[in-house]
Amino acid sequence: MKSAVETLNPTRVRLTVEVPFEELKESLDAAYKKINQQVTVKGFRKGKIPARVIDQRFGRGAVLEEAVNDALPKFYTEAVNEAELNVLGQPEVDITELKDNETLNFTAEVDIRPAIEIPDYSGIEVEVDAVEVSDEDVEKAVEELRERFASTSPVERAAEEGDVVTLDLEAKVEGEVLEDGVASGVSYTIGSGELLEGIDEAVKGLEAGGEATFTSELKGGSAAGKESEVTVKVTQVAARELPALDDDFAQLASEFDTLDEVKADSRKRLENMKQYDQATQAQERVLEKLLELVEVPVPEKLLADEIETRKHNLVNHQLGQMGLDLEKYLEIQGKTEEEFDAETKEQAEKGIKTQFVLDELVNKEKLNVNQEELTEHLMRRAQSSGMSPDQFAQAVVEGGQVPMLVGEVARGKALAVVVEAATVKDTNGEVVDLDDDEDETAAADGEQTEASDSVEEKAEKTEA
Repeated sequence: MKSAVETLNPTRVRLTVEVPFEELKESLDAAYKKINQQVTVKGFRKGKIPARVIDQRFGRGAVLEEAVNDALPKFYTEAVNEAELNVLGQPEVDITELKDNETLNFTAEVDIRPAIEIPDYSGIEVEVDAVEVSDEDVEKAVEELRERFASTSPVERAAEEGDVVTLDLEAKVEGEVLEDGVASGVSYTIGSGELLEGIDEAVKGLEAGGEATFTSELKGGSAAGKESEVTVKVTQVAARELPALDDDFAQLASEFDTLDEVKADSRKRLENMKQYDQATQAQERVLEKLLELVEVPVPEKLLADEIETRKHNLVNHQLGQMGLDLEKYLEIQGKTEEEFDAETKEQAEKGIKTQFVLDELVNKEKLNVNQEELTEHLMRRAQSSGMSPDQFAQAVVEGGQVPMLVGEVARGKALAVVVEAATVKDTNGEVVDLDDDEDETAAADGEQTEASDSVEEKAEKTEA
């Protein structure tokens, strides 16, 4: 077999392959054997029909077609490996010449990962928010803790802001009560915004037994997005009582003995959260600077597939779970379809570029992933997916996604290398010392995880 490579553009090549006919012998034998098992010829036992009879009865062309279909993937893969190409997706194959007992010639056009030159990134400088926790921040955190330990008691008065009311609800669309539009004994805190728009105004001023009707757009269910006439009846009004902010509260709500200790712990927690946010912000901004330094051509088909994947996931999974369609989502977001398409394309392109650049860094820096790092990453992904680590690990193994996870960890380590080399200062002008042990994949995941499935899959599909 002989092969040659022609570069069509930075992300696409054409392979020209010439196969001597004798190299098709194995596939021809397999073709005759397969046809033998599928057909019946009078006078011959099944599976024992001579090749010449098959040629006479069914035509040599049928045998050649079967043999070529069997052989093409093997010869294509050999040509790819010989040229050391990093291909993406399946090729477009064209048989240019097939002469019985002489030769098989074909071409294969396929997308490839572009060659990327990583420049010196040690001069990258970014600015991040300073870690500052005010007394007001601490007071707000303690107040939120206090809210969680509030108690309620029924009162005989009209409902007010902050009260907890028990409600019976009935929703009608075009005068018909919806099958899933009736609910009883619903507990709702006035002002929380957790139910329908307009319900706060409807129930304020009502005592137990009071009833009101209002119009609201349904957020979910069988009539999601439609205007509904909602009848609400208050069956109970309960006032919320907050515990006093003292040492007794500290002992009730925490492992501490005094309120001052609770406040000190809240300050420390807020500082840790802001430090984590600061590290993530640094990673995101360093990544953006890195991408600005590197010229990354993106394969057109890969980009189109990624855009389609993102739109499909949004419409059929995220919006579907909320009972929304794309039109309603765009209305809520205040965007036109053209603006949405442009944003999706920009995000998809950035995700693909991020993966290409970080993968190149992995190779350049010779980064490896050990079992401990992979396990930690798996635990984080399991937590974000809402699955147990065992369930997530089983799904990953069964889906053949272990290489994808390894790639994510490696890219996170590559980004950490760049962040470590960069100069990061906060808004006060102070140099920030980032702890690489936080979560190396935090920013990288945000850009490349969504793109990783499609790119990884295309990198693995090398058969014609």
